[in-house]
Amino acid sequence: MSKRPLALRFLDGVERLGDRLPDPVFIFVWLIGALIVASVICAGLGLSVVNPGTGETMVAQSLLNTENLRRLWVEMPRTLTSFPPLGMVLLVMLGAGVAERVGLLSAAIRGLVRHTPKRLLAPVIILLGLLSNQAADSGFVVLIPLAGVAFAAAGRHPLAGMAAAFSACVGAFAGNPTPSQFDALILGFTEPAVHILDAGWKVNLVGNWWFTAAAAAFIVPIGWWVTEAIVEPRLGPWIPPQDHRPSDMPLAPEERKGLILAGLAVVGVVGLWTLMTVLPTGPLLDRTVAGMGQWTPFFRSLVAGFFVLFLLAGIAFGASVGLIRSHRDVVRLAGESMIAMAPYIVLAFAAAHFIAMFTWSNLGAIVAINGAEALKATGVPLVFMLLGVVVLTAFLDLFIGSASAKWAALAPVLVPMFMLLGVSPEMTTAAYRMGDSTVNMASPLMPYFPLVLAFAQRWVPTLGVGGLMSSVLPYSMAFMVVALGVTGLWGVMQWPTGPAAPFHYSAPSAPAPGTPIVPYKPPAH
Repeated sequence: MSKRPLALRFLDGVERLGDRLPDPVFIFVWLIGALIVASVICAGLGLSVVNPGTGETMVAQSLLNTENLRRLWVEMPRTLTSFPPLGMVLLVMLGAGVAERVGLLSAAIRGLVRHTPKRLLAPVIILLGLLSNQAADSGFVVLIPLAGVAFAAAGRHPLAGMAAAFSACVGAFAGNPTPSQFDALILGFTEPAVHILDAGWKVNLVGNWWFTAAAAAFIVPIGWWVTEAIVEPRLGPWIPPQDHRPSDMPLAPEERKGLILAGLAVVGVVGLWTLMTVLPTGPLLDRTVAGMGQWTPFFRSLVAGFFVLFLLAGIAFGASVGLIRSHRDVVRLAGESMIAMAPYIVLAFAAAHFIAMFTWSNLGAIVAINGAEALKATGVPLVFMLLGVVVLTAFLDLFIGSASAKWAALAPVLVPMFMLLGVSPEMTTAAYRMGDSTVNMASPLMPYFPLVLAFAQRWVPTLGVGGLMSSVLPYSMAFMVVALGVTGLWGVMQWPTGPAAPFHYSAPSAPAPGTPIVPYKPPAH
């Protein structure tokens, strides 16, 4: 019997290793256990470091000393509720969950796909995959099966459409054209990591907007090319079974009416936020501050803006299709959306305590400051360090599928370390997001991989894990090129990653040799 190809044996090994990993929640439990042991050892050795931001000497603290044990048990409720991503994500999903459950997102996607010319199906589906990130992971559940239907109705191989949609939904982690709930989630994890060195820093929801929009501008055409030049030719022509009658899923009259009403609700919310910003007495513009800092209230209000937008649009659509008949239905649907967030709340509890305990022990600052000094001593240009973040993240994707779990563990080290090298928290976060948008789609450990495989087997019953992986691997490789290219371009040009989000962070310590530093002051709140 001939040996399996090396690539397949490697993937088999990755799958076996990944199967042995515990749930992300218990990954944090083990990390907390290791952190406690490390804190006791480091405190016993008397390890310390001088914080270049304050000049304060930070000494390693045992997490088993009286003060930290008291803090752990007394402040446990506050540790959870003050965890920055928790409130932002729950608030956005409170509205987005209503819109999803009344069918607004599904109807909008179906309407767009059905009226798209066959030749433009691939780029439109990829763009919709990027935009579907606005409502959490609904794209994985709604868009991917619809992409198969749309391709089959056009006489094209449905697996190609599903592969394009799947890849785009993953690519949306870094290539979203507009800010979304994922920005609130990931940048929310960045904030407590920054506080290790800068307690006054506040998260900026649109801090990655320009970076992710630029990535999207590359992902759409490159994904289109991969679909038509590689994936579809490899799959061959689609020959449907004789008894198969694909449906183009036309919208019902009440759905069309609901989309119009939902569109009016969106226009109304956008108009309201515009008025609250541009009017002379508008509350969302701080006219006491000069420059981009005056826009800080507007940027920080976008979480609430997304909540109101999704909620009102969902109510308008739900009332039209008969799923919302009274205020009790709105409350019920919102409650159901919070039930769906229960696993995230459990993960947030574990992640919040890991980050908090990392801060209490002072090990985050000690590792970051010493690590930054070591990196500066190597003389490696910043751009290559940022590319290293992309590669590291892509490698970890093979074993840990959750983007939030990986960043919650990496951020307390990477963010302050790069701050000391003169790189802003937003830029470090953007590099992480690029790496997280590549290998995930081709890994069987990705949480939605089994679901996508089940969708695909409706069209190709004999399809296995290897078949789906081989269909999405070209996108993974192409998006990795995009990730390295866009991150490298930003590292060379040192452009802002978003409004009021410069590339540089001015730390009192010396930057890497030859690196210009632009002063940056966190906006006052």
